[in-house]
Amino acid sequence: MTMLLTDKNRLHDFYSDNRKWQGIPGIERTKKGRIFATFYSGGVTEELGNYCLLVTSDDDGRTWSEPVAVAYKGDDYRCYDPCLWIDPLGRLWFIWSVMPEHAVWASVCDNPDAEELVWSTPRIIGNDIMMNKPTVLSGGEWLFPIAIWNTGVHVVPGAVSHDELRRSFVYRSTDNGQHFTRIGGADVPERTFDEHMVLELKDGRLLMLVRTAYGIGRSYSSDRGVSWTPGEDSGIKGPNSRFFIRRLRSGNILLINHHNFSGRNNLTAMLSRDECRTWEGFLMLDERQSVSYPDAVETDDGVIYAVYDRERGAMYSNDVVPGQQAREILMARFTERDILAGKIIDKNSALKITVSRLGGIS
Repeated sequence: MTMLLTDKNRLHDFYSDNRKWQGIPGIERTKKGRIFATFYSGGVTEELGNYCLLVTSDDDGRTWSEPVAVAYKGDDYRCYDPCLWIDPLGRLWFIWSVMPEHAVWASVCDNPDAEELVWSTPRIIGNDIMMNKPTVLSGGEWLFPIAIWNTGVHVVPGAVSHDELRRSFVYRSTDNGQHFTRIGGADVPERTFDEHMVLELKDGRLLMLVRTAYGIGRSYSSDRGVSWTPGEDSGIKGPNSRFFIRRLRSGNILLINHHNFSGRNNLTAMLSRDECRTWEGFLMLDERQSVSYPDAVETDDGVIYAVYDRERGAMYSNDVVPGQQAREILMARFTERDILAGKIIDKNSALKITVSRLGGIS
């Protein structure tokens, strides 16, 4: 079957009225201002039959489309953990993982501002799971963070990778994404679901940050990602959840993480001006419980768009009643000035913007 669905008649099956839960988002924005958001759903929880969907906004997030594309392979497969990235050539990459085949797939749209989006044939670019944006190094190489989870961390029951080397890997492309080579990976103690990101430091080293049971672990590479130092605690705490880190155009580093948290609450944007040694600013994006999984993108003029989920509604336990949860995908729009002030001061900034909401408690 065709895994990337774009036929408008088929897409109706994946509209919000047919979704029981949703979460795990990603975001991108074109130079002309079109915003793309992705997240996944299907069934009643994170399970076989999941699909990844793509929605758009042409009015800076005030209104959003129903799905314009969906990655779905049927009820015997799970399409999950989607990622969006606009590469240096201006092309939009829609990336998702598929189980139980342990593969990362990608499709590319050469002109994401077109009225009718045209996608390349989906292809496999790596093994297992990738859900965070690639990093373009100063030398022009692209590094894609693709992980093979540790033993005991499963996507679906019985779906265990046969790869004996389990690491938070990086895949390198030196030809604008035509080919990928797995070059190395870090092994950080107590990593869970990895969800790693790579940052190039000013001294030339690469810093990899990885989700762990105690917060965020780290590892360094001095050879452009081929070898990595033994993993260690970064000192950045967290409730065992996804975070976002990226160098901004100013040279400062943005981190979106849970701060002074009790569980998955107090999602906060902060800045480092000293290569992740200290953090400042602390702009609270959302103080409520069950807010998580941030992704973000910065525009050429320094506006940051961040997306996250709230109360997914997935049936993690018998205590979860989807109709009583918000089941929201939310967006925040802010600047470095807002972060350093610790509050919204720019007139065009805004918090808790609804991308998609299935309803439930407020």
